Amino acid sequence: MRIDKYLWCVRYYKTRNIATTACKKGHIKVNGQIVKPSREVYATDVIELRKNQINYKLTVNDIPPNRVGAKLVDIYRTDTTPREAFEAQELLKYSKDYYRKKGTGRPTKKDRRNIEDYLEDTDEEVE
Repeated sequence: MRIDKYLWCVRYYKTRNIATTACKKGHIKVNGQIVKPSREVYATDVIELRKNQINYKLTVNDIPPNRVGAKLVDIYRTDTTPREAFEAQELLKYSKDYYRKKGTGRPTKKDRRNIEDYLEDTDEEVE
């Protein structure tokens, strides 16, 4: 089965066209090599893909006949993605919560107080 079709069948991508585009952009590796969408996938292949700033790593157990339900996906693949990848995503999410977009104007009074508190904390550590 083609790699783009496999990733669509095991529900890593919503459409096959999106999976094909990801292959063309070089986001998908099979056994450590960047692959084209037409690359055949076999059992025991190790697939690495980058999606939503997370590097997923999965092992092919079997080839599905067609797109499978979400509950049956684990039959056809084993997810070996390290926990650190998901933890880094959580930290990134928290850092984006407080980040102010450029051009949103002056800092608010709360922002100014937070900046002053931060600067006072760093001054105490230096002394």
